[in-house]
Amino acid sequence: MHVVRGGAAVPGGSRVRVLRAGDRPAAAWKNGGGVTREIAAWPEGAGVDDFVWRVSLAEVAADGPFSAFPGVDRTLTLAEGAGMDLTVAGARRVVGERFAPQDFPGDAPTDCRLLAGPVVNFNVMYRRGATPAETAVVRGSLALTAAPDDILLVVPLEGGARIEVPGATGEADGGSLALGRHDAALIGGVPADGPFAGLLRSPGHTAVVRLPGRRPA
Repeated sequence: MHVVRGGAAVPGGSRVRVLRAGDRPAAAWKNGGGVTREIAAWPEGAGVDDFVWRVSLAEVAADGPFSAFPGVDRTLTLAEGAGMDLTVAGARRVVGERFAPQDFPGDAPTDCRLLAGPVVNFNVMYRRGATPAETAVVRGSLALTAAPDDILLVVPLEGGARIEVPGATGEADGGSLALGRHDAALIGGVPADGPFAGLLRSPGHTAVVRLPGRRPA
């Protein structure tokens, strides 16, 4: 199972694929308040009503309500801009710190007021009870490990990053993968290839999303 739309194999064999930011189309919101660029989703080809998990970047250009996603939980990370003043299920929640993941239910009525102009949000949405998702934003070096059924998604939010894959032979640049801002490395989804081990080097802030190996049949 490769949960990608496009992409190419990279060091580490079929367990690692790269999804370049420049290849993603922008989907305009019906209310005209912004656009979304999907990074990856499962099942491949799933729409907004039937995904198990979905990761995207959203460019929010105007005040207005967020779309509701019944039965879905969301982790939102402010990647660019001054932030948002949200009202979630009637409670005020200010999102003003960049690179700090925040969890909230995707089906709670949510209104957004921009604090000082447009923002870009990194969104991880996952079906409640179907799969968990863990989002962290890191800076510096981080060991990346994934069990055979796990999936990792690595997305630089500020600057670029590099993933080194020890033991990857015959690869350009010594078995390492360079990612530009908003590129993504998708690791996993191919259990037969065994576990994965690599090293992330991130001079800026990079999001790492882990989807533990509980895969629907």
